[in-house]
Amino acid sequence: MMSTIKVLLWLFCGATARGLNRNIQSANLRSHQPAAVKQEQQSFREPLTWRFPDPPAEEEPQYPPDFELKTPTAVNSISATCGAESVWVEVKKDLLGIGKPVLTADVSLGGCPATGEDPNTQVLVFESELHGCGSQLLMTEDSFIYVFTLIYTPSPLGDSPIVRTRDVSVNIQCHYQRKHAVSTGMMKPTWNPLSDTKSAEENLYFSLKLMTDDWQYPRPSNQFLLGDMMKFKVSVKQFHHVPLRVFVDSCVATVVPNIDTVPRYLFMGNKGCLFDSQLTSSSSKFLPQTYSDELQFEVEAFKFQQDHSGVIYITCSLKATAATAAVDATNKACSFSNRWSEASGINQACSCCDADCGTGGQSQLSRGDPVLEQETAVGPIVVKDKPLR
Repeated sequence: MMSTIKVLLWLFCGATARGLNRNIQSANLRSHQPAAVKQEQQSFREPLTWRFPDPPAEEEPQYPPDFELKTPTAVNSISATCGAESVWVEVKKDLLGIGKPVLTADVSLGGCPATGEDPNTQVLVFESELHGCGSQLLMTEDSFIYVFTLIYTPSPLGDSPIVRTRDVSVNIQCHYQRKHAVSTGMMKPTWNPLSDTKSAEENLYFSLKLMTDDWQYPRPSNQFLLGDMMKFKVSVKQFHHVPLRVFVDSCVATVVPNIDTVPRYLFMGNKGCLFDSQLTSSSSKFLPQTYSDELQFEVEAFKFQQDHSGVIYITCSLKATAATAAVDATNKACSFSNRWSEASGINQACSCCDADCGTGGQSQLSRGDPVLEQETAVGPIVVKDKPLR
């Protein structure tokens, strides 16, 4: 009887131990298993209202209700005093009234350089005898008239072929009556003064638009004055893609809708480096990027030297990558203001802007995706001069 009890107790204890061992092993296995990854479905900011393969319906443009072009105002930047034997002319260095001082060497009185300059008031001084500096003598029945010409010819900005001011030629007349009464007069010079959206391959639609100053609406006019900021909005629409990030690889300005013509001004290049502010000391820049599928940048209005039409076309190479792809040397939006900075804050991506940023990959999307690049143009844009008074 006692042997039977011992056998049963041994069997019971062995079974209990084996059960405990299996529980411990199972718990150890569970503790070493990786935690389940929580997956979330990516969603768009706004529901899509169209389906592939049909192109998106053209949205009715919403223009600002009270948009008005800036009315050019004449500036008073030249004064003259006629003496008995000479003329004294004062010219503000902000000759055109746009907040940009002109270079002293670009201004002359009939070919004569400035005889003085006041650094405090930023005024150039010209003094000449009545028969000097290329003056012309006209005679009427009761007057002698000495006519001088103040000439301003802007130099190209930096190493670029562009200017942001216009040629100026102002007649200055000194009237002398034959009865020796002296008067002075100065003739007032006269002022003579769109968005194209294309589709990418298959199912991506890129857009480049001119926007109003508050960025709220497409700009209903393509006219600007020298000194204005031209504001551009770039965007990409998609069908079935994962969320995208849009970039501008390069932009070139021409006087006709052909990028292979001369003159041409490459103001953005090297995979997203906005050179204009570095080359010409302008205020051109990218704005901080709020949405990955939209990008905003602004360029100070300019004209080509020796071109009097003021017409320019802007052609940009746009590109999209996966929104999760890293901002790097080949996918970036860099502005220069004393140093390079990137629109999304990844400033180290701009370190190659003064060198060669290379070619790199295009999209980092799936192998079945199309080439995510598009050349898109805006124009004609008309840049007019600011009148003198």
